[in-house]
Amino acid sequence: MEALNHTLFLWINATEDSPQWLITLATFIAKDVIAIVPLLIVALWLWGPRDQVQSQRELVLKTGMALLYALSISWCVGQLLPHPRPFAIGFGHQLLSHRPDDSYPSDHGTTIFTFALAFIFWHRLWSGVVLLVIGSAIAWSRVYLGVHWPLDMLGGFLVGLLGCLASHMAWQLYGERMLAFTHQVYRALFAMPIKKGWIRE
Repeated sequence: MEALNHTLFLWINATEDSPQWLITLATFIAKDVIAIVPLLIVALWLWGPRDQVQSQRELVLKTGMALLYALSISWCVGQLLPHPRPFAIGFGHQLLSHRPDDSYPSDHGTTIFTFALAFIFWHRLWSGVVLLVIGSAIAWSRVYLGVHWPLDMLGGFLVGLLGCLASHMAWQLYGERMLAFTHQVYRALFAMPIKKGWIRE
């Protein structure tokens, strides 16, 4: 597997001859596109058609739970199976500043793939597929810029799958109670903007 990891990395990783525009694009994707996750979560909770707000908020909570589970699993895997980043062992070309911490599985990959899988399972197939494409672009960019191995991204996908499974199981136990409690807190904290109609009750 390590030989495959190295081979795939060298196929994807940028070199001194790579065009500057592609490096700039990859840097933007690697650093900034992940912001779509918090932006979508906030938008789905605060706004939307009145008859869909309840289902959107259920999606937000289930996805948030999946992210927490997935990132927790990711941390545990990283502690049990520490793996250096490519640049930490002098492999390939590093074009993005990053700490030399453990690389497997990728936190960026875990986050975006958990989000994409959650939308496939609990929202609409097309929205999840769009997020999978975005996740694949993020995965490519971070390997291209030399801060991750390809299998780090596959690990993020698999951990995201486990996070969604854990969230689904947990929802059966306490999901509805959590949703009701969260609504109460939300209405108390955002009473004024709700009253003015800026956001949904």
